[in-house]
Amino acid sequence: MTEATEAEPSASIGVDRDDSGMVAFYRAMTITERRTMLACALGYALDGLDFTIYTLVLGSVIALWHVDRGAAGLTVSATLLCSAVGGWAAGHISDRMGRVRAVQITVLWFTVFSLLSAVAQSFMQLALFRALLGFGFGGEWTAAAALMSETIRPRYRGRAVGCVQSGWAVGWGSAVLLQAIVYSLVPEQQAWRWMFALGFVPALYVVFIRRFVEEPPVVVAARRESMASIWEIFSPKLRKTTLLAALLGTGAQGGYYAINTWLPIFLQTERHLTIVGSTSYLGFLIAGAFAGYLTGAWLADRIGRRMLFLLFAGGALVMTLIYTRAPLTNNVLWLLGFPLGFVVSGYFAGMGAFFAELFPTRVRGSAMGFAYNFGRGIGATFPALVGYISATMPLSRAIAIFATIAYSLMGLAAFLLPETRGRSLVS
Repeated sequence: MTEATEAEPSASIGVDRDDSGMVAFYRAMTITERRTMLACALGYALDGLDFTIYTLVLGSVIALWHVDRGAAGLTVSATLLCSAVGGWAAGHISDRMGRVRAVQITVLWFTVFSLLSAVAQSFMQLALFRALLGFGFGGEWTAAAALMSETIRPRYRGRAVGCVQSGWAVGWGSAVLLQAIVYSLVPEQQAWRWMFALGFVPALYVVFIRRFVEEPPVVVAARRESMASIWEIFSPKLRKTTLLAALLGTGAQGGYYAINTWLPIFLQTERHLTIVGSTSYLGFLIAGAFAGYLTGAWLADRIGRRMLFLLFAGGALVMTLIYTRAPLTNNVLWLLGFPLGFVVSGYFAGMGAFFAELFPTRVRGSAMGFAYNFGRGIGATFPALVGYISATMPLSRAIAIFATIAYSLMGLAAFLLPETRGRSLVS
């Protein structure tokens, strides 16, 4: 891929060029860049809302159908495994049909299966609907991350894509707030169904993105020239990069899902908090995640993508061990939720831009879809494994073991991959 720098649009005429701050760059962006950024941020928020709902109602599902933790965790893993396949497929579709069209298809897919989850009549039905939801859930990230990276100029790409990633924390926080409201108004036996039903709301997003978001010119040009094979990312020229990127994705997501899938249950069982009582703990964790996304976005442009991953992998490992294994009071644990959320989420801010910069345009969607979602697929086994081994040890220890494995893999991959900050995507 060429290292040339893309031309800076003239949108910044009359704007202070000191745009190195975390959010100051937004003033200098073109209307197309802003619309794309806001649309993708909303998409990530809706993605986070729909996925998080299941982790929050997990306790209700376990109690209602008398399933063990291993089976409950396996459902999360099935969703993530399907998202791995869906993400790669959506990336290839976005290379052939365009990024915007792929985003529309994937959002409609996961909202429909969220609604079906609300009417499930057995645990097996719910598990099936959640697994099928994963195909759209995985695809939305792939198409939107490529769309953002190709629309935003190199000067702002790390911050813009990273700020968009913070939309996940908004969706996560919205799900927790929704839980507190719904579980306060509706009996627990029905509250979880209302949570899934409200997950259908993101379908309205498709109307917005179709009206206001444009296809990146670089993608239109690449589609006119040639159509790449879905297997081209494993060609000798790209194989090493593809596999290392997938390893990075595995560590990043394995750690994240091992922690956040089981944290609500950890608070309820080992810390003896009620569902509503744990809301403030999760809220502080999410506040930290939001700050981590924004800080990670800024650092991605300031210190580079690789250093961002190395710093946050180390921080995430240390904070997870302290949070789950140190003999702390609940008050101290509440305070530590902020730095924990900060480090286990902030590194995602750099992943979209980094993966986009690693690959040429003609296979970018396929490559990003595979690397990110292969990582999601392998990382998907972590929630199930945590659930199963927690039958023989405290849940907190199981979480700590798999977080250690995950963040070690993430740090190794980041060390071996090249720095890409400032690369042009016109290739």
